[in-house]
Amino acid sequence: MNSQSAPLQTVRTAWPAEAADIAPIQRRVWVEEWSAAEAEALLAATDLAAMAEAWNEAITRPPVAGCRVLVALEGERVVGFAATAPSDDEDASPRDGMVAEFAIDPVARRQGHGSRLMNAAVDTLRNDGFTTATWWVRTTNDALRAFLQSAGWEPDGATRSFTSDDGGFTVKQVRLRVRTTD
Repeated sequence: MNSQSAPLQTVRTAWPAEAADIAPIQRRVWVEEWSAAEAEALLAATDLAAMAEAWNEAITRPPVAGCRVLVALEGERVVGFAATAPSDDEDASPRDGMVAEFAIDPVARRQGHGSRLMNAAVDTLRNDGFTTATWWVRTTNDALRAFLQSAGWEPDGATRSFTSDDGGFTVKQVRLRVRTTD
């Protein structure tokens, strides 16, 4: 009989020391999900230490009230993260929140962390008083869009695009929306 059990899988608010775990996950996700040229440009623009410091700031001194950083854990190991905040979209109401960042370490995918983290992000937004949550998804990220739509998120017709600082690539996104209350 095996006396060892699987590590506990949880989601909670991030601790400042975990900024050093979040930054490398974000970089690994960029390499996995962006084209080689896009990932190279992103990685060259920001070093790991600066990213960890930015995440530490987001955790310890959020830019506005209602900003939260959550981590998905397997045991004590950070395997993913999400950031929630009030929506900054031009057409947002004060009751609209957003999932601003979301990443699951590529080696930890398909183990339920994404579902737990997404549900915790929605719960966090609801608890912060937001009745609607939005999420901008890259138009080429079919897997994330399908995952979200299977959980009730729907496109609301809004789109946007942005071009990298060097003009090397353009990212197109579609906005998904879900009610956080019944």
